[in-house]
Amino acid sequence: MKARSILILSVISSVLMIGLAIFQWHLVEILTPFLMPFLWLAAGGYFLVVAVFSIIALLKRWDWKPILIQVITVLLLFFFPFTKIVLDIDFKMNKVEREVVVEKVERGKLVPNVLHNDSLIHLPDEYDELTKGGGDIVVEKRGSDTMILFYTFCGVLDNFSGFVYSSSGAKPRSGDFGGDFIEVEKLDGHWYIVASR
Repeated sequence: MKARSILILSVISSVLMIGLAIFQWHLVEILTPFLMPFLWLAAGGYFLVVAVFSIIALLKRWDWKPILIQVITVLLLFFFPFTKIVLDIDFKMNKVEREVVVEKVERGKLVPNVLHNDSLIHLPDEYDELTKGGGDIVVEKRGSDTMILFYTFCGVLDNFSGFVYSSSGAKPRSGDFGGDFIEVEKLDGHWYIVASR
């Protein structure tokens, strides 16, 4: 295979893997958590095949550019916090709209409207992009505190992550929203990001 072809394949495979890391939460929404591993497997397989050709090019022609691109990609995938940055951008870009929804919930303009669950609110179309998993948010009361969960990932059973608004600023704890939290991090005065397994 020509050196230029291997370089192009190396760039394409690296861009594919980094793009997958950046957009994985949007893709999960489209493909479901069941199909997403197959996409990772296909992209990873392609990346490994190109890596083999890159190693061969290095050994035969001392062409180090393709393998260098792939090594940098692997280092980025392992050490660069793609998910954290994407979620931080999502939080900052949509915070005002989410606070509008919070205000509507607190004023009683948005109330639970899903028949099988009295804590779920299916958001109107103009707000359904603020939460993953079908446009639903979860509202819970803890004493006088109102807590609202906007999903960033809605997995199977109790596997989820999301932004939580707490009217009192109280930290969410395991058991809230039916979750067993492995991560709770404060983002802003009343906002947290949580992950449950």
